Amino acid sequence: MSLYALGLNHHTAPLSVRERVVFHVERTYEALREVARGGVASEVAILSTCNRTELYFAAGGRGDQKSPRFIARWLAEYHHFDPAALEPYLYVRPSEQAVRHAFRVASGLDSMVLGEPQILGQMKEAARSAEAAGTLGTVLHKLFQRSFSVAKEVRSTTRIGASSVSMAAAAVKLAGRIFPSMTEQSVLFVGAGEMVELCATHFAAQAPARLAVANRTLERGRALAHRFGGTAFEIKDLPERLQEFDIVVSCTASSLPILGKGLVERALRARRRKPMFMVDLAVPRDVEQEVGELDDVFLYTVDDLGRIVSDGMDERRSAITQAEAIVESQVGKFMQWMDSRDRVPVIKALREQAEATREQELARALRQLERGADPRQVMESLSQGLVNKLMHAPTQALNEVPGDQSQETAEFVSRLFRLPR
Repeated sequence: MSLYALGLNHHTAPLSVRERVVFHVERTYEALREVARGGVASEVAILSTCNRTELYFAAGGRGDQKSPRFIARWLAEYHHFDPAALEPYLYVRPSEQAVRHAFRVASGLDSMVLGEPQILGQMKEAARSAEAAGTLGTVLHKLFQRSFSVAKEVRSTTRIGASSVSMAAAAVKLAGRIFPSMTEQSVLFVGAGEMVELCATHFAAQAPARLAVANRTLERGRALAHRFGGTAFEIKDLPERLQEFDIVVSCTASSLPILGKGLVERALRARRRKPMFMVDLAVPRDVEQEVGELDDVFLYTVDDLGRIVSDGMDERRSAITQAEAIVESQVGKFMQWMDSRDRVPVIKALREQAEATREQELARALRQLERGADPRQVMESLSQGLVNKLMHAPTQALNEVPGDQSQETAEFVSRLFRLPR
């Protein structure tokens, strides 16, 4: 059984590519089932976030060697992407590299914001989705559970997350460059998910003049807005309400942009060209790229914010060496477990053969006893028969091995049977 991690992330692909290969929550189940039906991966899980889309999969038998190529092509075609155009952005991590990659991702060592904690929850959701789809087998289950343990150890024994600057904090920092005091500004949050909630917490701490939430489900939007003393309305009302807000932070699961250039232009005219600060944390993007070309709009994406999150980096970097050491130690332990799984069929076959030999010799001994043979002679014959048959194969292998390999083979057999040196 071989293990792989295949995908792309903020290190290898720009936002314009990443947003095209996102797996939306409602489609993940069928996507997992579709991969499994392909027959080249017996286990598969999908991790899809703003900064990465990755497939972790286990393959064995005839499908082992071709499985990465199949998965890469499937990923491209599933998202209507030319496989040749997507290939330069993809990476494939086999075996030990895949394990190390999973551990580093879970620990926040591969994140745009070093040490950020959100990725761990996203990996847990990926494992739950795979389990629900029936594609989380023994190997991936062990990989994810061990990843969670490694992440916990890294966070509890190092300061990798100390002074961590989240995307939300970076957004507030950028807004402060446009509006020195937010006490006179109106802030709108589009969506009501975890990232929007985190942003709302940071912006609310700046005591803005007004805070509102626009969401597809009004009830959920109201619940979030109520926590921060704000109001809520439905996303469909954005065309009439957008002009009211100076700061707009958007992060929804929409597959198409919610805020187009035309809509924002109309809002700017109604605002008499008063500047508007916009943060688009969604992948795919909620705000059309062309909006950033408007003179009075300051638009930032997740990639833009990633370049801002350098505060406190020196402190976190001092913990990287310790965190990487923890990862390496746990990678070694996981690979030992993987190796032991690969040996199981051989061990099983060896024991079955020994058991068959034992049963054969025992049956022969019992027949001799039934015929009245001397029990002592029967026992002697039984023990000699067992020794001869069990030693026949290794002795024959030693005698037949080529001369240039004889010394190495002899040393291996000595270790195998713990012979005195």
